[in-house]
Amino acid sequence: MRAVGLSLAVLLAAAITQLAVFLVSDSVALLTDVIHNGGDALTAIPLGIAFLLRSQRGERWAGYCVVAVVLASALLALVQVIERFIHPQTPTHLWALLVAGIVGVVGNEIAAVIRWRAGRKLSSPALIADGHHARADGYVSAGIIVSTVFIAVGVPVADPIIGLLISALILHTTWESWVTIRRG
Repeated sequence: MRAVGLSLAVLLAAAITQLAVFLVSDSVALLTDVIHNGGDALTAIPLGIAFLLRSQRGERWAGYCVVAVVLASALLALVQVIERFIHPQTPTHLWALLVAGIVGVVGNEIAAVIRWRAGRKLSSPALIADGHHARADGYVSAGIIVSTVFIAVGVPVADPIIGLLISALILHTTWESWVTIRRG
């Protein structure tokens, strides 16, 4: 429970920080990361309930909830990216955008380590899968940093392109998490 609560707090703080930056920068790549980090933070709730009930069956269903939230966030992010391709906008506040990417990388890595350690200690496939998911999200957040660099050098189309790549990575993570839960 402590690991789930701590990782929830870390990811929620990262998502809130990134949301504040999105509101001023209007970066769709950052929005995809915010959607996913927020969704990832919420996956701690079903895991926490399953651990509280000490139910292996409940833990499996919590794992399925994690996969469903990840899938929903991927689809929501994809819709936002398509909208940005149709109606292009150049993000602003690039220094803040860069910091938001760094916050996402660090927050997700901390959450991944917390979840892996607890998952291994408890032999919990759902918690280990959630740790893999958080690690992948760290790579996704690194995309925000790359997007910022491209925008700064005059290639604003990088923002929705990286948003599209982030959406694809989220879908890949969904598949990996599904496979982990099914094997557990």
